[in-house]
Amino acid sequence: MTRSADAPGRRATILDVAAAAGVSRQTVTRAMNDMPGISAATRERVQKCAVELGYSPSRFAKGLVQGARTSVGLAIPDLTNPYFPAFASSVVEAATQRGWNVVVDDYGHGTGSGLDAVSRLAPQVDALIGYLGEHAAEAQSLMGSRPVVGLDCPGGSSAGSIGFDYPYAAGLALDHLASTGRHKVAFLDSDQGGPAGSRGAAVAAAAAAAGIPLARIHASPSATAARDAIGGLLEKEPGLDALLAFNDVMAAGVLKALHSAGRSVPGDCAVIGMDGIPLGELLTPELTTLALDLRAVGRAAVDLVEALLSGAVEPGSPAASLTLRHELIVRQSA
Repeated sequence: MTRSADAPGRRATILDVAAAAGVSRQTVTRAMNDMPGISAATRERVQKCAVELGYSPSRFAKGLVQGARTSVGLAIPDLTNPYFPAFASSVVEAATQRGWNVVVDDYGHGTGSGLDAVSRLAPQVDALIGYLGEHAAEAQSLMGSRPVVGLDCPGGSSAGSIGFDYPYAAGLALDHLASTGRHKVAFLDSDQGGPAGSRGAAVAAAAAAAGIPLARIHASPSATAARDAIGGLLEKEPGLDALLAFNDVMAAGVLKALHSAGRSVPGDCAVIGMDGIPLGELLTPELTTLALDLRAVGRAAVDLVEALLSGAVEPGSPAASLTLRHELIVRQSA
């Protein structure tokens, strides 16, 4: 028998089994799911070929045949940050359109990590989407053959990944600041490390390319922590005329600190956030931000899960690694 799935790294598909057994794809489906309409001899031949090729239908494929609902886990770090509920909503919307269930785990409480969330979700779900950072590879290991789509994590560390083009986003922000006459910029970075640190590296590179001096400080990614961190920075850097924040929540704290210090925005100091959450439009002044289309992000994550579950996309392949871009939305603060 010709083993058409012998190529390195390639998993046997239903078409391989059909070719080996000399039957149609529909017959393989019937044989593998103990459905009526085929002879016992055909069923046995198909199942034997499946074993020899190392093929087994995915839980997703079985669900399509048997009418079971697919369940997707969603691991997110902080539901108090408006970005994550908005992202979760977009995932639920896209999953619901397919008739899927979504099980959400917020691992931002106590000392929990993304891996704790994966451990809780794994027994319940067919696939997982999550902000898992450097834990994406371990998360995939915990999920076994069930796909993990990691966001903002190293590409190739899980079955699928969605990253963000931070060099492009940083370039948009620094070019805008340079074009509006800003000469000394600070980046308020998150102190939580991980792949998100690439935001800081991208901002530093963009500032260097624009010839703009850059101060870089770190704080917990909250409005109050950002407010407190900026208070000290303004004393050390009186000539500062622009601030770029790790996210929009931190940018809100920056605006508060500048107001308390008697610095006008954008007159004395321009402020740019990142993420594009609705909060930015409600601040005074309205926040200029590097925005993501969160509905598109959630839709892309669910689309990728479906492609991985169905076998349309091979885990770890270039097609399983997506990169999305921010858009600069110019409002009143910069």
